[in-house]
Amino acid sequence: MRVGVNLLWLVPEVVGGSEEYVTRLLRGLGELDPPDVDLRLYALDEMAAAHPDLAGRHPLRTVPLRGRLKGLRVAAETTWLAQQVRRDGVEVMWHPGGVIPPLTGGAATVLTVHDLRPLDLPEGFSRTKVAYLRTVLPRSVRRADQVTAPSQQVVDELVARFAIPAERARPVPHGIGPELFGPVPSDQVERVRRAYDLRGRWLLYPVITHPHKDHVTLVRAFSALASTHPDVDLVLTGGEGPAEAVVRAAIEDSGVAERIRRPGRVPRADLDALLDGAAAVAFPSRFEGFGNGALEALARGTPVVASDATSLPEVVGPGGLLVPPGAVEAWTSALARVLDDAALASGLGEAGRAHAARFTHRAAAEALLSALRAAADSGRRAPAR
Repeated sequence: MRVGVNLLWLVPEVVGGSEEYVTRLLRGLGELDPPDVDLRLYALDEMAAAHPDLAGRHPLRTVPLRGRLKGLRVAAETTWLAQQVRRDGVEVMWHPGGVIPPLTGGAATVLTVHDLRPLDLPEGFSRTKVAYLRTVLPRSVRRADQVTAPSQQVVDELVARFAIPAERARPVPHGIGPELFGPVPSDQVERVRRAYDLRGRWLLYPVITHPHKDHVTLVRAFSALASTHPDVDLVLTGGEGPAEAVVRAAIEDSGVAERIRRPGRVPRADLDALLDGAAAVAFPSRFEGFGNGALEALARGTPVVASDATSLPEVVGPGGLLVPPGAVEAWTSALARVLDDAALASGLGEAGRAHAARFTHRAAAEALLSALRAAADSGRRAPAR
């Protein structure tokens, strides 16, 4: 089965969590090394430099375009990519960027939709992108031989919203490697404690300041918590997003700004140590297609307090407390419970680590492989394309 992967949408270090999701899945497929699959990649020139291990393992065809030339990239998906697919005799094409181009080169298709936020929360996107996706996304979902999504919650929404048969949609969750199950050496935790000026315990929220991530609820809950927990700091890692000004204003108004750390993007080793040493990881996001940051905390055995919203209950499972999104008093209470009850925190940590062990590279790759094989079977039964 010759399988192609459309990576023309993947601009390294720009597209965010979807890049990590897809590259981890490709590494998982490499670990499986199924004898019936011949995998090849179609990508931008930047791919080889950004992910040399993948470029070295699989045949890679690149198009000489820079990632920020979005109009040309979309055109290349319809012209250059279709030509390459037909020339290479690709049987199944995996499109993990959320849309299928008008011309597929005759291959069966597997489409990955990461979430439906552009349709459900359009205020976080440009009008042009929302208008484009409102037209192209439903058409892509209905055309695909198989549709995948990172969580069952998104799968169920796709089936209901676009009226596709349930057997054509399946979850392919995030997979994490054994290195994320730690533990981090204690000296590394102490190193980040000093580097980020953390005096005692800390709460962590490791995401970019997008509006739907709702940092403001967490800042307000921490402000209410701070007076009764003087040994606790709040650490907000991640880059600046569209809600950065709102988050900064909330911090300035909190009365405890000196106890809120904003290191921005941090190296992977630092993030692992911050996760490992945190008293809890908070995830007040109002919308998640999966919630990989919460999963990584669970793998570390760190208790999670998360919103009872979209896919987060599915991802967090027994490893955390679930709180209504935006409910500041409930967030204050839940965080205090984890901080004050050592037995509760320990139990959540153990349950979370066991739950996270289900989300391995191999398990995710096996789920993807099942979708690819189902699409191949559909393509063989279909009339000539």
